[in-house]
Amino acid sequence: MRSFEYHRPQSLADAVALLRGNDSAKLLAGGQSLLPVMKLDLAEPAHLVSLAGLRGAWGGISVEGGELVVGALATHDEVSRSAEVRRSIPSLAALAAGIGDAQVRNRGTLGGSLAHADPAADYPAAVLALGATVVTDRRRIAADDFFTGLFATALAPDEIITSVRFPVPARAAYVKFPHRASKFAVAGVMVAVAVPAAPAASATPATPATPATPPHIASGGVRVAVTGAATRAFRVPALEAALAERFSPAAVTPEAMAAVGGGDLLSDSEASAEFRAHLVAVMARRAVQACI
Repeated sequence: MRSFEYHRPQSLADAVALLRGNDSAKLLAGGQSLLPVMKLDLAEPAHLVSLAGLRGAWGGISVEGGELVVGALATHDEVSRSAEVRRSIPSLAALAAGIGDAQVRNRGTLGGSLAHADPAADYPAAVLALGATVVTDRRRIAADDFFTGLFATALAPDEIITSVRFPVPARAAYVKFPHRASKFAVAGVMVAVAVPAAPAASATPATPATPATPPHIASGGVRVAVTGAATRAFRVPALEAALAERFSPAAVTPEAMAAVGGGDLLSDSEASAEFRAHLVAVMARRAVQACI
């Protein structure tokens, strides 16, 4: 590891100022992604800008209206144990509980994980499937616009994530096939069913939905997100459409999964591209079943 200068700003403005125009500066949140690559000399920042002094402002978790708001500096362990998360989006709490090991969960943060954008991380699947909004020091970024490539996001070099706003779904589930050592996702799938919009006022009574077409499926919409299988997390529109018509594991057909990854699935020592495609289908079926 090369020598560096350590900074601990006490305000957001000071943190941004340290990053602005300084290509050799890196943000340090929990350090569970940055420090390992520094030890391998894969990153050599001359300046580390620690966000530890801002934890009090960005570490909270709350529910505002129909959204779960998680501060960027909330640790994975805090997300997994939060009563607010367990009550509003229990699948997100379960996802956080399955990240890495105890050290990673107690030090790693939501914002740090998203900014690092590891293609095998778990949170990207939740952000995409839940249609979350990433809030920064200057704007709000829709989940579908956030991940742009391998370890790449829409964030500007001096932009800092402050919180993430997760719409509370009617139901959701995340299932992954974990790497044997790191617990990263070799393939992970999150399925989320949105809360339906309130019906428009009508003079005539609404016709009750039949059991074969649950209202939260028919009008709420379904989102499916995959992580670990390609260079970035992605959605599966064909499967989303199939599940909107019939929310059942049986809807995870070869036809619905044909375009998974767009031919860009990873192939490595853990799994070939073909096996990853198979894993994505299996994880998707299990996630749908967990939602029922």
